[in-house]
Amino acid sequence: MEVQWLRTFVDAAETLNFRKTSERLLMSQPSVTVHIRLLEENLGLSLFKRSHNRVSLTEEGRHFKGKAQKVLEQLDGSVEELHAFAQGYRKKWTLAISPLMAETVLPYVLRSFTEQHPEVELVIRVEESEAIEDLVETEEVSAGISALPPIGRTIDPLVVYEDPLLFILPRDAYDDETGPAISIEETLRKSILFTHHHPVFWEELLEKLRLQMPGIRTMKVTQAHIVKRFIQEGLGTSFLPKSMVRRELVEGRLMEAHFDLFPLPTVSTYFLTKQMGALEEDFVECIQSVYFT
Repeated sequence: MEVQWLRTFVDAAETLNFRKTSERLLMSQPSVTVHIRLLEENLGLSLFKRSHNRVSLTEEGRHFKGKAQKVLEQLDGSVEELHAFAQGYRKKWTLAISPLMAETVLPYVLRSFTEQHPEVELVIRVEESEAIEDLVETEEVSAGISALPPIGRTIDPLVVYEDPLLFILPRDAYDDETGPAISIEETLRKSILFTHHHPVFWEELLEKLRLQMPGIRTMKVTQAHIVKRFIQEGLGTSFLPKSMVRRELVEGRLMEAHFDLFPLPTVSTYFLTKQMGALEEDFVECIQSVYFT
């Protein structure tokens, strides 16, 4: 029995259309038909019913579909593990991280962590914060870095760092010493405020802003890296965690304005795991020592 016969069967069992399967597997339609026929001959069973150029699974075909999928998953997993072993990896560690942190925290941490643990195959899954707790809970990932604290009881929240919120503007033509004073009220009145790119603080912050400055114009932009690009292009302003704009501020691509209408909140970043082992402790230490010292 050939592995490719199983792959062809599983796809055909999904599409119930040999032409679509040929397109998806980049092979000719006669080849799909041959693979199915050879597999059925090898098993001594019919897997498909054929009627008027339409196919459907037999009872045996429906039963065999799940078995074939598991065989292929196990085979692919074994091959992947073998390649990882050949590269020197002896342990696989999967980390879920929100887009907010993936762009800012992760690049600064990876070099240090991978140098400390060359035997660890690190797999990064970029997921929204709302999904990360469930991934850790179901052990689809080993750990997660999230903007949201866990709500269940099986995961203890660990605050990795707290971030001050900054009011961020496009860079003007002046340097910090010679530029005119920035009026927060005038800036908010004339600019679009980009909102909802962080899952925690926006509702409370907008409520306070609207009490002080009714009628401010807002635009929801759910990805923080897009917000940064919009601000750089002079399209508006926003409130962003310091870690998100640290590099752009140093390089002069964005500007921070002192916000004095009311105190701005801080936002926390959480490390989520069901079991804090040596590897998890080392990763947290890398974040705290490499990025926030």
